[in-house]
Amino acid sequence: MFQKRTDLALEARELWQESAERTSRLSGVKATKTKLEGYPLTRVDILNRKGEEALGKPQGSYLTIDLTTFWQRRTDFFERAVRAVGSQLKALVPAEGPVLIVGLGNAAMTPDAVGPLAADSVLITRHLVSSMPRQFSGFRPVAVFRAGVLGTTGVESAEAVRGLVAQVRPALVIAIDALASRRCERVCATVQLSDTGIIPGSGVGNHRSALNQETLGVPVLAIGVPTVVDAATLAADLLEESGLPEVDEERLRGSGQNLMVTPRDIDQQVRDLAKVIGFGINWALQELEIEEINALLS
Repeated sequence: MFQKRTDLALEARELWQESAERTSRLSGVKATKTKLEGYPLTRVDILNRKGEEALGKPQGSYLTIDLTTFWQRRTDFFERAVRAVGSQLKALVPAEGPVLIVGLGNAAMTPDAVGPLAADSVLITRHLVSSMPRQFSGFRPVAVFRAGVLGTTGVESAEAVRGLVAQVRPALVIAIDALASRRCERVCATVQLSDTGIIPGSGVGNHRSALNQETLGVPVLAIGVPTVVDAATLAADLLEESGLPEVDEERLRGSGQNLMVTPRDIDQQVRDLAKVIGFGINWALQELEIEEINALLS
């Protein structure tokens, strides 16, 4: 059977519902929908091993913020998006302790540059708090690391982050990376937050060692933005919508190359969403308003 690809827990749940009979109940998974700052929020909680097996994802919470209307540029669209991301992060981070932000991905490849670009908008304060504790007593210590990719560094992201965690000893690691979506309309239009960690490179089909509490020894929050759609998955959905449910996986995959589809204006979209994520992290970790964050980063 053809396996459609997605990194979003929201879509994994949709795929399960499509494959199951209408009378079936998805055991071990709880989903709720609300609105936050005008943006739809879907929370999927995987509660046990049954839920893990059904969705193919680790036990934990996955929050997906739908930022589709962000691109309509209505009043306060940026500020509302920052508060939506930041408020959900704030609910997940420990009350105190240093935080390490890890920007995963390849800055030279736009669909994979969400992590490095988001890191550019994060306030780095660890060295300031350490050297001038009285002047910066109101700031939380934050360090940023752009992990790069194995092909340009020769070092696995997980190896580099493990070594850094041992030195910095953060209370929390926040990892940012690109993801793959099943639906084109969710590309650069959603942000997924999870407390289960992340596998670097999953968005572009280059899976590496996981970053999670088991491998790093500290809690890991993951922030992901879908920037691509697997071409074979897109083709399979289009065929089904045309009334051809029987999918030949071998023909869809073609020569075996992992082809991805991405928007033509991906450069601007990734930059905009990376800024939202960076500002959202600042809003969650520091006692600052958005105007103050903007002034400090200028």
